[in-house]
Amino acid sequence: MANSKDVVVTGVSTGIGWGTTKVLVSKGFRVFGSVRKQADADRLQREFGNGFVPLLMDITDADAVHQAAQKVGSMIGDRNLVGLVNNAGIVVSGPLLYLRTQRVQAAVGGQHDLPACRNPSLRPLLGTDKKRQGPTGRIVNITSSGAKVAIPLLGAYSASKFGLEGMSDALRRELMLFGIDVVIIEPGTVNTAMYDKGEKEDLSEFKQTEYWEAVQKFQKWIVNEART
Repeated sequence: MANSKDVVVTGVSTGIGWGTTKVLVSKGFRVFGSVRKQADADRLQREFGNGFVPLLMDITDADAVHQAAQKVGSMIGDRNLVGLVNNAGIVVSGPLLYLRTQRVQAAVGGQHDLPACRNPSLRPLLGTDKKRQGPTGRIVNITSSGAKVAIPLLGAYSASKFGLEGMSDALRRELMLFGIDVVIIEPGTVNTAMYDKGEKEDLSEFKQTEYWEAVQKFQKWIVNEART
């Protein structure tokens, strides 16, 4: 697509990432969207047409991100990306006192290994490579209201969002050197498929803890909150 405005969006199979893609494509952008399943790539390709290019990758896999960046670079030629929207992430629920270390690391790593923040592959496409043409791009990091108020039983999730905002603030100052802006967006509760997954999440590992009653009530409450 010659002269297209190109954006990379992570985590586009559902929710905010899907909505972002829909709006951008409708406004004439070409969206390179990351998904983890081929079935989602095929579905979105049919839905959004030529304005969408699927990137099959897990954002925590540095090699996969590098390969995706090479694909993007080859398709946009010598022009800069207009933007990078870092949306992908996961939610890990449960009391921190009993959460397994691996699950906490998964929650935090799922946000902090974002391509723009940790992997150098996409940064040149946004304007750190002075040989590329056009204005520099913009990085938009989707965080959460949970980055301002830490919610009990979602401590690992809040930690990932607090960390992402701290990283974003530092990155914004560092990228001033290149004229690349970093924006954070803090959604409140949004009715997305994330809460459908939360409703089905097996939290029985906390059944023998003091928090079990609270965990059950919280799981029901957060899903109802999202759907209203």
